Amino acid sequence: MKLVFASNNKNKIQEIKHQLPKDIELLSLEDIGCFEEIPETADTIEGNAIIKANYVTEKYGFNCFADDTGLEVTALNGEPGVYSARYAGEQKSTEDNMKKLLKALKDSSNREARFKTVIALNLKGEQHLFTGIVNGTITTQKAGNEGFGYDPVFKPEGLDLTFAQISLTQKAELSHRGRAVSKLIDFLKS
Repeated sequence: MKLVFASNNKNKIQEIKHQLPKDIELLSLEDIGCFEEIPETADTIEGNAIIKANYVTEKYGFNCFADDTGLEVTALNGEPGVYSARYAGEQKSTEDNMKKLLKALKDSSNREARFKTVIALNLKGEQHLFTGIVNGTITTQKAGNEGFGYDPVFKPEGLDLTFAQISLTQKAELSHRGRAVSKLIDFLKS
């Protein structure tokens, strides 16, 4: 089965390919000739995933799925949330985002946070949503060189390491995206 993942984020594509069964051929936006930036104008994570999936299905006619992820920090009333990728500005700088987050939490003893991923799947004229959530804490400084985004400052519950300090296989088992992708895979197999 061919399935388009509505993303050109090479890190996300690699993470998801790592989990998918071999009988599913994953295509990126680049693979289908989609080079435009799909606008993420919704005010929810679910809404942005739906917008991206619908864009590909309507404009290119492919079965596809799209995801959106947000980091929700309790002490910051759920911020950065839907604005996680551009928390420090439209340049979408991972380093700037982490610096802003760590600065915002500098004097906070409450470092609780959660990552939330929603996948919207458009398959054979129907839409299905899959959600993955992982709770954890924001560290006081960056640790690790793996992963991407906020991984160096997010320590999942039950682990004394950040997402940036563990392997791709471990992250797939523990992460928000990994959990949402597992639900997607279970659905595709059924």
